[in-house]
Amino acid sequence: MSKPNGITTKIFLDGGDPTETKEIIELLGFLDGQTTNPSLVAKHPSFQACKEGDTPCTNDDLWKAYREIVTAISPLVPESVSIEVYADDDTTADDMIEKGLELNTWIPNAHIKLPITTAGLTAAEVLVGKGLRVNMTLCFTQSQAAAVYAATKGANPGGVYLSPFVGRLDDRGENGMSFIKNVGKMFEGSDGHVSPLVASVRSLDHFMYTLAIGADIITAPGKILREWAEAGMPVPDESFEYNSNDLTDFPYEEHDLSADWKSFDLSHDLTKNGLERFASDWNNLLG
Repeated sequence: MSKPNGITTKIFLDGGDPTETKEIIELLGFLDGQTTNPSLVAKHPSFQACKEGDTPCTNDDLWKAYREIVTAISPLVPESVSIEVYADDDTTADDMIEKGLELNTWIPNAHIKLPITTAGLTAAEVLVGKGLRVNMTLCFTQSQAAAVYAATKGANPGGVYLSPFVGRLDDRGENGMSFIKNVGKMFEGSDGHVSPLVASVRSLDHFMYTLAIGADIITAPGKILREWAEAGMPVPDESFEYNSNDLTDFPYEEHDLSADWKSFDLSHDLTKNGLERFASDWNNLLG
């Protein structure tokens, strides 16, 4: 089986288990890449075994397990594997730069995942300048998206992923897919070095609408990719009707992509909450 005709969107698996990666490739016949994060890899048996062992897990134990996981995934999805740095309120840009450089040595196809915070963007600016690829995560506003674009100027096309979390916006009554359309519109006519990557996908409708509007990339959990396969892997066109269930659409905002990234408002409670959640999932594995 090959990739269905008409798909322009790259399909990634959002997961932390190489066994599932192999299963999805067997099911779909292809997979363009994979995203991982602390919450996902924490569910992997090697992490749980560490937690349940006779001696407490150390931070080094966790990073060793994470490395083993992405090393196994990497050759299965040669396009990209996103590896996330640890970040909480106290993590500095220098901390993220140091860790990002280390993570990049693990595999040849890494995107280093960083939060859209002042420290995260400072790190991204440095890492992109050194030729690394990055995935800027926990995006919830056009201002954040514009800041990512401005901070990573000079990156090669595909060198920077931007991950808006549509499901978490839906959870609070906001139409995450309308946000995706706004980000796509804002980047029209740009130099193309930032690729929006639709994340936090909760439904087959999210997935189908992403294909219909031709977003650059979507990362979906195995559950959604299995539903798509069971439906025959349909490829909708622009006539696909997405039911937002009365969620509130985001108004489009104008932003100057040539401005200094430090001039953009990076604040959002969901970014802060997401950072805390990932850090908590990691720390809960420690003894």
